[in-house]
Amino acid sequence: MATTPTTMMKEASHGMHGGENGEGNERVRTAETLMRVVPMGLCVTALVMMLRNSVSNDYGSLSYSDLGAFRYLVHANGICAGYSLLSAIIVAMPRPPTMSRAWTFFILDQVFTYAILAAGAVSTEVLYLAYKGDAAITWSSACGSFGGFCHKATASVAITLAAAACYAVLSLMSSYRLFSRFDAPVACTSKTIENPAFQE
Repeated sequence: MATTPTTMMKEASHGMHGGENGEGNERVRTAETLMRVVPMGLCVTALVMMLRNSVSNDYGSLSYSDLGAFRYLVHANGICAGYSLLSAIIVAMPRPPTMSRAWTFFILDQVFTYAILAAGAVSTEVLYLAYKGDAAITWSSACGSFGGFCHKATASVAITLAAAACYAVLSLMSSYRLFSRFDAPVACTSKTIENPAFQE
């Protein structure tokens, strides 16, 4: 059967669009991989900075481990860094999108976003009390005596909040990918089973 010019144009157009879609998917995958690597670096930086935060002077000694909020910040940053590395490796692999994979990323991105955000929020509250104190409970400012400790803790918390912002962007990306490519799950409706014995 002879190939008409119209058929040839359609095939060429199909191949062109297929190549463009492939290149577009490759760019999206690369961008998402980088977006998952960036918070990993931020989490590791915040974690190391807080782990090395201890001071001893004439007023005594103070370490991050003395405060539960900072211990939680260290643990949250470590777990989130591990998740970022694992998810970046999975995203970098060229695989066809599936609903189960999209749902998994959507749920985990949400969980880790709230986890790292909670770590930054509770640590910010502790820092505020360390700088300002609380006259109602006669809690004086601690940063006047341990200024170096407070400065390092502030930097670590700020980096943690930056990582939380990256995770928020990742959550938006994963939610958009899920709900734009796949339909929302529909509840199964029960159907009436007709029994021929009761039919006239």
